[in-house]
Amino acid sequence: MKLYSKHHIVISSIITGAAAALAAVAVCLPIAKKSAAQKEVVENISESGPLIIDNSAIENTEDIPFQLETNTPALQVASSNSTYTQDEAQNIAVYEKCNEAVVNITTQVMGYNWFLEPVVTSSGSGSGSIIDKRGYVITNVHVIENASTITISLANGSSYDGIVVGKDVESDIAVLKFTPKPGAELKTIAFGDTENLKVGQKVIAIGNPFALERTMTTGIISGLGRPIQESENVIIRNMIQTDAAINPGNSGGPLLDSQGRMIGINTIIYSSSGSSSGVGFAVPVSTARRVVSDLINYGKVNRGVMMLSLVQNTSRIANYAGYGINTGMIVSKVRSGSLAEAAGIRGGKTAVQYGSFNPKTIYLGGDVITAIDGISISTLADYYAALEDKVPGDTVTVTVYRNRKYTELKVKLEAESSTSNSQSI
Repeated sequence: MKLYSKHHIVISSIITGAAAALAAVAVCLPIAKKSAAQKEVVENISESGPLIIDNSAIENTEDIPFQLETNTPALQVASSNSTYTQDEAQNIAVYEKCNEAVVNITTQVMGYNWFLEPVVTSSGSGSGSIIDKRGYVITNVHVIENASTITISLANGSSYDGIVVGKDVESDIAVLKFTPKPGAELKTIAFGDTENLKVGQKVIAIGNPFALERTMTTGIISGLGRPIQESENVIIRNMIQTDAAINPGNSGGPLLDSQGRMIGINTIIYSSSGSSSGVGFAVPVSTARRVVSDLINYGKVNRGVMMLSLVQNTSRIANYAGYGINTGMIVSKVRSGSLAEAAGIRGGKTAVQYGSFNPKTIYLGGDVITAIDGISISTLADYYAALEDKVPGDTVTVTVYRNRKYTELKVKLEAESSTSNSQSI
């Protein structure tokens, strides 16, 4: 054990105090410099004036010809809190904003029994979105197909009779109308933008699967620009593919982005069981904008057409007529005085009877349409799909097979009339 004298203790105390003083100086000096720097920044900001945020760069959605009356501004990004994550908070905000604008559509098809008494032969259900405060609803054509009565049920439990304003088979879009009670304030869903969609982007579907009203599912965009054949003569181009769960009853409901804007109308699922298998498709809202405007204004979509009678080319016809190809659409007749005739499209000259039962007269030897604006034409569905977004006055490039050579013709489209016809055999 080592002993220290009183003299040693005094010297040690002096040394310890000096060291502590030096340490305090070392710590306080940077803090003082930092405080001075902060004070200088604050003084500079005060001298330069208040901070101004410019909102002029916020993107505005494009106006559409028919002015919809909506009340649904886009949501801002939700902030997270201790209860929900930011993603959960955003989902909740979208649902609370949009679910009351999603309606349940039920239909009944009437027929007659053996005693010629009217009876309900079938019924169905689907979804729709209120897109205008006056009671306009967008849905799919196949949801209301052959319906004798249409009932639109709202989130508050009220039900209304729906009438068909117009329907467009080529896009599978229909517009319904109901008359809300006086003073009722309808919730609506606004159209969004499809030009900037990306694969991997989050999407939300709200609908009534299996009659479970206003069910919400989430997923991502898993593909864009899908051409999907919905029926024998209907191919819908530029469909949005999603893995958000879509089941029977979701048809006609909205596909939303994370701000609660409609980017598509849920339409088709691919499934071997009839239930969701993670592959669903929605008609893009870019198509809906144009179609809805025409349906409300005119009751139909004013598309540009070529005044032609068409016949599906087959191996049998090609061998008989001596065509060098067995695909495409044969031009049987061209209406006299039409723009298609002026552009140089030729119809057939040789009349033949085609078909074993109820044979029809077709004309062979004319042009075979193989492409329109670079889109390959093999069937009548391809032909309709290529002209789906065209309007009267548009000019298209038509590729025809003539005399064993391919020729391109510029054809100006004209308005469809009740006497124009295209047939597929």
